[in-house]
Parts: sequence; structure tokens; C-alpha cells
Amino acid sequence: MAEQDMFKSLFEMQGKLNKRIGVDTDSLTEKEQQEWVLNYCRAMSQEIAELVDSVPWKWWAKYQDYDKQNARIEVVDLFHFLISLAQVLGMSAQDVHDIYMKKNELNFQRQHDGYKVKDDSDNRGIET
Repeated sequence: MAEQDMFKSLFEMQGKLNKRIGVDTDSLTEKEQQEWVLNYCRAMSQEIAELVDSVPWKWWAKYQDYDKQNARIEVVDLFHFLISLAQVLGMSAQDVHDIYMKKNELNFQRQHDGYKVKDDSDNRGIET
């Protein structure tokens, strides 16, 4: 399976799971979209906290272990919510891919230029 097909299949599977849970991202009102953007952002914040807890971050505590397996699972959990968030915003796998490619190019250009000035206006040139 091609990489793009794998990414597309993740979006398809997440859409099915969301509908099974009772969230049809295709039929949300604008108000509901706003609520679900916040819901998914909160969920991702929690998953990031769980990811952080997989790594010994308490420099003063000696009991901690690096749980690489759990860290990997938390990354996948983040993908679940991130894909759902993209779907709430009306983005397909192709949309995310295309915008990622443009943003990645912009980031490389920023690095090439030294990224000496914070200028978010260059993001405005990325068509979505």
C-alpha cells in the first residue's frame, strides 16, 4: 500500500470510529465544529501529558523508567485525535498532505533565510 493510501486509510478508519462514537464530523454545525475543535485540543493535551509521563522527566525522582512502548501508543492516540480535528475542520487526508508539503517547504525556506524575523504572514500564502 502506498504511503498516501495508508494516510487516507487512517482518515477513513477514524471517520468510521467517530461515527460509531456518535460524532459525524461531516454534519456538524459551525457552533458544533468550534466545540469539537476544543474537545479534540483538550484530548490531545491529555495525550501529550501521558506521553510526557512515559519519559523520566522528574529530574529529582529516581523511580522513573522510560516506557518507550507506552510513548509509541500515546503518539498513535494523538494521531486519532489529530485526524478527528482535521476532519472537523473539513480536511481530507489529501488536504493535510498538500498543506503539509507547502508548510514544509516554507519551513525549509525560513531556515535557509536564517529565520531572523517572526512573520506569520508568510503562512497566508499557503492555500488550503
